[in-house]
Amino acid sequence: MKLEAVRKAGTDPYQTSFKRDGSVQEILAAFADGKQARATGRLTAIRTHGKRTFADLRDQTGKIQLVFAQDDLGDRYGRLEELDLGDIVGAAGVCMTTKTGEKSIAVSEWSLLAKSLRPLPEKWHGLQNVEIRYRQRYLDLLSNPETRKTFEARTRIVSGIRRFLDERGFLEVETPMMQPIAGGAAGRPFKTHHNALDMDLYLRIAPELYLKRLLVGGFEKVYEINRNFRNEGLSPRHNPEFTMLEVYEAYSDCAGMMELTEELVTGLAQELHGGLKLEFGGKTLDLARPWKQVSFAKLVQDKFGIAPGDSMEVMAKKLKKDVGAIPKNQLARIVIESLDEMFEHAEGAPVFVTEFFKIFSPLAKSLPGQPEIADRFELFIGGMETANAYSEQNDPLEQRERLQASQALGGEQAQPVDEDFLEALEYGMPPAGGLGIGIDRLTMLLTGQLSIRDVILFPTLRSDLGQA
Repeated sequence: MKLEAVRKAGTDPYQTSFKRDGSVQEILAAFADGKQARATGRLTAIRTHGKRTFADLRDQTGKIQLVFAQDDLGDRYGRLEELDLGDIVGAAGVCMTTKTGEKSIAVSEWSLLAKSLRPLPEKWHGLQNVEIRYRQRYLDLLSNPETRKTFEARTRIVSGIRRFLDERGFLEVETPMMQPIAGGAAGRPFKTHHNALDMDLYLRIAPELYLKRLLVGGFEKVYEINRNFRNEGLSPRHNPEFTMLEVYEAYSDCAGMMELTEELVTGLAQELHGGLKLEFGGKTLDLARPWKQVSFAKLVQDKFGIAPGDSMEVMAKKLKKDVGAIPKNQLARIVIESLDEMFEHAEGAPVFVTEFFKIFSPLAKSLPGQPEIADRFELFIGGMETANAYSEQNDPLEQRERLQASQALGGEQAQPVDEDFLEALEYGMPPAGGLGIGIDRLTMLLTGQLSIRDVILFPTLRSDLGQA
């Protein structure tokens, strides 16, 4: 093996460092014939012509050509045979422009920094196997420039969100990821056990109840970019571990969150694409404001004859479900999933679905004069739910009743009665608007990816190789 040859020659094939002048992009930006340069990166092509060897050196920012000449390197020129595609090297020399106009470094010194023991994916076609791309993301990043661009865009999206909120006076905070009560959303949690305290804890399904405690404590504008965990299935739009943005603003409401959402998403689109039109799923999505609004209550009344005060059993019958065959604690889940299907293949342009039933929204205030209708919206773009917001319930007595009512639904829709949270509300929480945006789904939209696994660096996968 070449590795053994390197070691027999007295060279460490895994060196600790190599001083470089900057990234390849920075070296190219400051390029001048005759200037000294020191660069590092991975060898992605090697070509020998007579007494010269040409190699492509690539780092995260770009590619530069290395020129190794026997006349310059002497006996060390023969050591080039120890190099393979994929090796990470450092090279120093003089900047030169070849006869073909390619900016290069005429190498006078080079070092092997890390020996690659496995061949890289085939050069021209990249890594095509979807399963391997997800399981071995490092190979995907090495061989597919589009994958790198997607995750670079994701970083820009998260940075843009922070900048947008920070400029508006919001305070970024952190709340517990392990919680004694899994509240703030409907979902099945992951459970763990804390040995020292001898108590069960849950990985959070949402940070909502903790962020509202901060409103009680006097912070008026807070946000968290948080990891949530829900012990549920996998799909092109669902991963058990996912990233959410949650925003809470005292003295705002659902309408305020609607305006904030429009400003944030259109601002990100402008920053990434220079305009408000996106390509997604073979369609062009126009994000131009104002975005359309439709009433959930009116839609289900018109389509199914469902009224806000109907029980889950009545709703299920109107949806033509076999109520007798559905366990009672699963009725709410079946009903909600059936109603959600109305919007999953809706028009591509953004649409705010408003006026949800109170029974589906235990943490939201009701609309004035309409006690069965929540002041809430869900945002759909490209037929995909992207955001959820409402005017936050701040009446502690009403909130207790609503959480107890959700318990009656059973199953995953039952929200626990968090006594500590209710006690916090009793000290007084200002009226507020709250907003949640799925970072993964937003990234899908802004990068044109149709699977959530293409925007999560290391998505959750089944253990058996070959099963997506």
